[in-house]
Amino acid sequence: MKSPTTKPSRLGVPAAIATAALLLAVTACSPATSATSAVSPGGTPGQDASVPALDVNQAAAQLLPDSIKASKVLRVAIPTNEPPTQFYREGTQEMTGANPDVARLIGEALGVKVEIQVANFDSIIPGIAAGRYDMTVSSMTPTTERMKVLDFVDYMQMGSTVAVAKGNPLGLNEKSLCGKKVGVLTGSYQLTVDVPDFDKSCTDGGKDKIQTNEFQDTRQAISALTSGRLDAVLADSPILNFAATQNPQIEIAAKYGFAPVGVGMPKDSGLVKSVSAALNTVIKSDSYVKVLGKYGLESSAITDARVNFAQ
Repeated sequence: MKSPTTKPSRLGVPAAIATAALLLAVTACSPATSATSAVSPGGTPGQDASVPALDVNQAAAQLLPDSIKASKVLRVAIPTNEPPTQFYREGTQEMTGANPDVARLIGEALGVKVEIQVANFDSIIPGIAAGRYDMTVSSMTPTTERMKVLDFVDYMQMGSTVAVAKGNPLGLNEKSLCGKKVGVLTGSYQLTVDVPDFDKSCTDGGKDKIQTNEFQDTRQAISALTSGRLDAVLADSPILNFAATQNPQIEIAAKYGFAPVGVGMPKDSGLVKSVSAALNTVIKSDSYVKVLGKYGLESSAITDARVNFAQ
């Protein structure tokens, strides 16, 4: 397993995300450029016009660290190019998707403005350690390794998926990837946890390990799959499920490992107390249900915002 300080890990087609299909086939703005998306026009701190209204939880807001109380801003690191969880709204530099919108709901509950700062997934934990970001909402799975450097609060749940060429010519699933060329997101849970487990099963059975190919976003991995350079792609289910509805050259071969993902923030910073209180408000609200429904992720809703619950 890679060190979390250098390599952190990571359903129908609703009308609200149908325009995101082009992002799977064309080159979008690089996530390394760190674009920022704050409150939508017409909104004010704690009243983000891009998500359903949510009242401020005053008790949670009082638990914020003094620096954030003073700035009234939360800097949230999120990758891009991965609809429906996070992507640029077509023709803009505005981030949308389930993760940005959940981050905005947290901001609403805390009465602060959310500044979304786009970052490659594997740069997020180092960026938090360096003080560039206050937290991340990026489908990051809480693991024992990551919890050495970050605190986590669960905010939704999702599984992992194996995507293959249409017709699944090699008959693949998550248990038959030995020796195959498989694309994974750099620093992802699939790479740092799933692949080592699969490799052990391969070698125990006298078979070759998986030939992993790392990518900065799953759009790149899907392109490699459709061009024949990969046999399969492993990634979060919402992303590959959506991709399969938009790209007739691929299909879903298997789904596995449904589990919570969490908001990550600096270890022992004090932010975890306010965020956990805010998320308890968020996940009990109609606004949370509406946001997940907007992206076809109703089944990803949770009922308990657990703190530091390792997967």
